Amino acid sequence: MPIPRHPGYTFLKRSVRTVSGRGGVDPMRKYRLSGLILAVLVLAVQSHARAADRLGLVVGMAAYEHIAPLKNTVNDARAIADTLERIGFNVVTLTDATQDELLSTLAEFSFRAETADLALIYFAGHGVEVQGENFLIPVDAAVRSNRDVAARSVSLKDLLGAVDRARKMRIVILDSCRDNPFGDVIAPASDPAKGAGVGRGGGGLAAPAPDRGTLVAFAARDGEIALDGDGDNSPFALALADTLARPGLEISLMFRQVRDAVLAATGNRQEPHTYGSLPGAPFYLAGAPELRGEIDVADRRVAWSRIRPDQASQLTRLASEGDTRSMLGVAYMRLDPEGRDYAPSDAAKWLEEAAGAGSAEAQFELAKLYETGLGVDADPARALALHQEAAAQGFADAINDLGFLQYHGGLGLPRNVDKALEHFERAADLRHPQAMFNFAALIDDGLVPGKGSDEAARYLYGALRAGSAEVFALLTERPTMFKDATRRALQAELRRHEFYKGAIDGDFGPGTQRSIRTAYGLGGTEAGP
Repeated sequence: MPIPRHPGYTFLKRSVRTVSGRGGVDPMRKYRLSGLILAVLVLAVQSHARAADRLGLVVGMAAYEHIAPLKNTVNDARAIADTLERIGFNVVTLTDATQDELLSTLAEFSFRAETADLALIYFAGHGVEVQGENFLIPVDAAVRSNRDVAARSVSLKDLLGAVDRARKMRIVILDSCRDNPFGDVIAPASDPAKGAGVGRGGGGLAAPAPDRGTLVAFAARDGEIALDGDGDNSPFALALADTLARPGLEISLMFRQVRDAVLAATGNRQEPHTYGSLPGAPFYLAGAPELRGEIDVADRRVAWSRIRPDQASQLTRLASEGDTRSMLGVAYMRLDPEGRDYAPSDAAKWLEEAAGAGSAEAQFELAKLYETGLGVDADPARALALHQEAAAQGFADAINDLGFLQYHGGLGLPRNVDKALEHFERAADLRHPQAMFNFAALIDDGLVPGKGSDEAARYLYGALRAGSAEVFALLTERPTMFKDATRRALQAELRRHEFYKGAIDGDFGPGTQRSIRTAYGLGGTEAGP
């Protein structure tokens, strides 16, 4: 691999691994800022007012035109919307919407969610399972067959797609596990291998399988029916509104408390359930700003160490019961050298258990312990195997690190530049912010066969939208680190997304800078010349 044009570049990445080449020259070093200067730039970025970092879309469907109306769903939606607004969310509320209105709102919400830390959707209304897929019913749906359900409603996949690119957390809550309103119109699945109850038309929803880092919460377990209750709100909506607003309550424990409240209110007839997984960082929906901001602590060891003592005890209990995210939280607390519970060997045991249960993040963190010998005996072969296990599950941090290991020939891997580029590209395509920047830089230097300035610009744009403060700082402070063709392609990409109206000239003047700020999520929404 040839040496790039610009000395001094280092990859932006979370781990400490760097890339170095022959004769002590780093062939992939480009545009390096000193650690102090880059830190100052990032702090300056973070000091600016961000666009809404917590977005909520709340939907309530009641006045159905062709099927039985519902009693409490609009009341439930308003209660949840009011609660979210009270705890600092920017909320869009939609009631009794048609399919076109719902799809249009989802598209707009999806675009705005790209610059939010958290995107949350709550849906109250009729929902139905057809052959293993869940559909949410708008008020104008006229259904005579399975095919009509898919054509005239909105799927859970549509809702998941709308939150998918939020930067740090994605949540979909369905208060729609009611009786099937279509009766025998919905035919059962023809494939018995899909499992008992699939498409049976009896009510309830199918268990979803959201991507890692996305949580789906049902008002009742898959295949079971949620209750409307005797008052103006359903038991689930009442419990959710009350628990959401509790200050300083970590989000995974919050959903546990919702479940317990609904079980108590319904005499154990209804049990809410969550599917998927939350990201490994602690998160607080309500409370003082210093608690809500804990997700911005880059070091998860520190963030988990700051959890309240009573919640730390709950976390340890849940970890002992087999909850893998709780295992991760406990392990991070044990890895904080400044924390009260520092115990690396104990952390390694929790990570071993979570890794064995299939947690890709635990596999990645445990790999780093085996690399360094912290809490365990150093074992490069074991470290490499764990990196590979995490990467096989699509864990972007592990894939990005494998790229560096493959480039170096580290942990026993043979040095293979082509394979390293494959890893970097895969991590970038998974929207890993630093990987997107890294791969754009490699393309800009002509080191990736078959890719040019247009691809580099798309990855830079993706890194901006994904919220990398480092990337934003570099693009605003040192844009000439990239070739003129890449700068012009980035302007064209910003124009394509309606952030920029000026000339495609490669000059990152005030108009381009303003559009970069807006695309990143700072300031206003108007494109500038």
